[in-house]
Amino acid sequence: MFTGIIQAVGEVASLSPLGGDARLRIDTGKLDMRDVQPGDSIAVNGVCLTAIELGEACFAADVSRETLSLTSLGDLSTSGRVNLEKALTLNTRLGGHLVSGHVDGLGKVVERHDDARSVRFVIEAPAELARYIAHKGSITVDGVSLTVNAVNGACFELNIVPHTLQETIMDGYRPGTHVNLEVDLLARYLERLLLGDGAAIADSGGVTEALLRDNGFI
Repeated sequence: MFTGIIQAVGEVASLSPLGGDARLRIDTGKLDMRDVQPGDSIAVNGVCLTAIELGEACFAADVSRETLSLTSLGDLSTSGRVNLEKALTLNTRLGGHLVSGHVDGLGKVVERHDDARSVRFVIEAPAELARYIAHKGSITVDGVSLTVNAVNGACFELNIVPHTLQETIMDGYRPGTHVNLEVDLLARYLERLLLGDGAAIADSGGVTEALLRDNGFI
């Protein structure tokens, strides 16, 4: 688990094909690696990876074929910048929200414009994720815990303050940039809970207006 508070911006040392998947090597920049052991989790652009090789300021992780297909990690290039966060501990401040590091889908930046010292982004999510994104709710973008400022269909708006722009890779976003999205865990669990006994039925259709009406929610 993670908090969505980025601890460092790292740099891709290499992404090498290996037996059908890939091995990713990251130079970790200012990330404190003294307490990291082989087998520990580190989020790279919001993707939970297992560190299998460690150096003083670097680590390597294997990236599965599925992760390469469902996230933006397969598009990384040497010297590309990435957001890094070590897994939380019991004495970690939860400054963002609970983040699993399991990416739900790829979003695309469709707009960027300045707003005083902040920058506003409009990001288009996959249609199947739109129902989990709520005004003033939480969402994780490339591992960054953020608050949704507005929602319009499958598009949502973010206001990014100067500190976040400086401490993450978000200042490099331009229209067309693809980003890893993880929706709020609570939204997913709530959807499953609302299914009730229907959760045990294959292809039950998820939460529908009829289901909500039958259970007194509308």
